[in-house]
Amino acid sequence: MNANMKSKKLPLYVQILIGLFLGLCWGVASSWLQFPAFITTEFIKPFGTVFVTLLKMIAVPLVLASLIVGVASLHDIRKLSRIGGKTISIYIGTTIIAITIGLTIANVVKPGKRLPESTRQQLMSTYTDKTTTSVSTVEKLKQRPLLQPMIDIFPDNITAAAADNTRMLQVVFFAMIMGVALIKIAPEKRNTLVAFFDALNDAIIQIVDFIMLFAPIGVFALISALIVEIAGDDISQAANLLNGLAWYTACVIVGLFIHAYIFYPILFRSVAKIGYMQFFRAIRAAQLVGFSTSSSNATLPVTMKRCQEGLGIPEEMTSFILPLGATINMDGTSLYQGVAAVFIAQALDIDLSLSDQLMILLTATLASIGSAGVPGAGMVMLVIVLESIQVPSAGIALIVAVDRILDMMRTVVNITGDITVAAVVTATEGKFEPVMVSEEE
Repeated sequence: MNANMKSKKLPLYVQILIGLFLGLCWGVASSWLQFPAFITTEFIKPFGTVFVTLLKMIAVPLVLASLIVGVASLHDIRKLSRIGGKTISIYIGTTIIAITIGLTIANVVKPGKRLPESTRQQLMSTYTDKTTTSVSTVEKLKQRPLLQPMIDIFPDNITAAAADNTRMLQVVFFAMIMGVALIKIAPEKRNTLVAFFDALNDAIIQIVDFIMLFAPIGVFALISALIVEIAGDDISQAANLLNGLAWYTACVIVGLFIHAYIFYPILFRSVAKIGYMQFFRAIRAAQLVGFSTSSSNATLPVTMKRCQEGLGIPEEMTSFILPLGATINMDGTSLYQGVAAVFIAQALDIDLSLSDQLMILLTATLASIGSAGVPGAGMVMLVIVLESIQVPSAGIALIVAVDRILDMMRTVVNITGDITVAAVVTATEGKFEPVMVSEEE
């Protein structure tokens, strides 16, 4: 009886898709029928907020425990240095390729030239105020010392760093130092502490299972609230606005698709020898959670779990590569910045030279390193890119209307890139052991 019931259980990714579809239907219906917005924002959205909060709750302890165990189990500091060098090099390389794809599409299609003047004026007048926060944040960044990003890697208080998900790189640094220290101490003492963190890691993975039972409800709440907040009580006006930005949106989506579903497969199939369908079946739950939360950090526990159980990537590799990727690998975000920068320049009738576009490539690559894997971080990075080529940062008002939707899509690419690099680095280390994908993921 129990076996029959278990066999009828819907796979997790199907449950999440159902939640996403129902959330979309509710959001559209609420706007179309002009239901009071507070019904969704006050009584439904909180369930989505709780879901994201729970995922963030376990991200830091999961990274800390798994990374300490992973580093300590290497028994060789030189091996750690080699893996770290490969990981960072591949992350930077894929980011450069992503930006190049975005720039190429934007220059060929020229979406900014296709933006109606009336739409441009409407967007500038409607969303200029919303750009203030991003611009002010960049002004504060300008006042920092030149090497501040390097300084920020080192925590002055690990407890404070662990309490802030945007400081994940500091937690990674501390965990690596702790793991290296354990390698150096007496085996009997090391084994005791490693066993503690190993048990803690197993317990956190079990908590991930508990939280994912809530995933369909959380996704439903997040998507329905997103639709209501974008459309308000006039979905036709929102549709007209989206139609005006259709060429820009299409350029970003096509670029993201090429990078995630053509470039990444070439990489993991040629190096890790993973089948195309096997790879995407294994990670689809992580992609769907990333799509709904728009946060690489919040999705990190699910990403690590799917890599280990769905692809057979050892914990010692995922515990180091994935947290690092959630911090410095922003391929989807960087690609969008390339398209957005060219689109805004075209819409404002500003010609970009080859050197300007090379500057976009350089700035977007550097800006992605250390950027928080949270919603909205890409907008701040885009201001930095625009100012590097002397395009008015107020131009981001032209793309704010669709940014939240595109943020969801580029988060999927960011997560897919993290997993791809984890598979590639693991394969180069001779530790990759593909497993069959569970249908109950």
